[in-house]
Amino acid sequence: MKNKMCDISDGVKDLIKGALEEDIGSGDVTCEALIDPNSISRARVISKNDGILAGTPYLMEVFRQVDPKIRITALKKEGNRLQKGEPVFEIEGNTRAILKGERTALNLLCHLSGIATLTQKFVQKIHEAGNFKTRILDTRKTTPLWRDAEKYAVRVGGGDNHRMGLYDMILIKENHLTGCGGIVKALDKLSGENIGNLEVEVEVKNLEELRIALGYNVHRIMLDNFTPKMINDAMTVREKAGSGIPFEVSGGVTIENISEYIDTGAEYISIGSLTHSSKASDFSLIISAD
Repeated sequence: MKNKMCDISDGVKDLIKGALEEDIGSGDVTCEALIDPNSISRARVISKNDGILAGTPYLMEVFRQVDPKIRITALKKEGNRLQKGEPVFEIEGNTRAILKGERTALNLLCHLSGIATLTQKFVQKIHEAGNFKTRILDTRKTTPLWRDAEKYAVRVGGGDNHRMGLYDMILIKENHLTGCGGIVKALDKLSGENIGNLEVEVEVKNLEELRIALGYNVHRIMLDNFTPKMINDAMTVREKAGSGIPFEVSGGVTIENISEYIDTGAEYISIGSLTHSSKASDFSLIISAD
């Protein structure tokens, strides 16, 4: 898997700063009571389960903020497969500083690696099916303020990002249709508006709405909560209409049933659980005894 390092935004740096302040507060009283302020230690971060590594830039930023003199050597690249017991990072620096950053750094590493690991499992299902056309997408179901990091982890796992927010794509969903009087009124209105370079996607809940949407110049159509059979029917409708508008499947897709959705040939499958329900990976930071 490709190395997909990222540049951390100033906003995320501020979040990390806040996370450290939350944990450290007025000071690490245990270290202050037990550890010599001039003590220097070497430590390793060890993977405690199999998975995909994601979060290296965030771990490094945590320790940079705690103490820029801490030296970190990455033994694995982002996107690498990890095996239980493998060392992932070597860390050397002030003992108190290492321990101050430990929990925040590991929390981020565990969370982001968990997202990448789950994403890769879905992507692997596509590869096993021999289908290299369908793409796995995330959604906006992310932890508030941590969207950049979580969507980054999806990319590390081999998935693609859907829109980042409400500002970078027009996505017409059921509540929009209700609010403006239905799909025809919505698409008619949109056709007459200056939307610049924004892509347009419309959500449909049945084949009747699909037939309407196929008559407009939209970039993508979301098949909301369609069963695999309904998706196959939608494919037939699209073919008869002579349309090349790609389909996005959304709703009810799990690692157990995704093969049925892949077999339909839909171009995109969006999965909210990538970011809101992934199981965290597990890592430990262990200071050398010598």
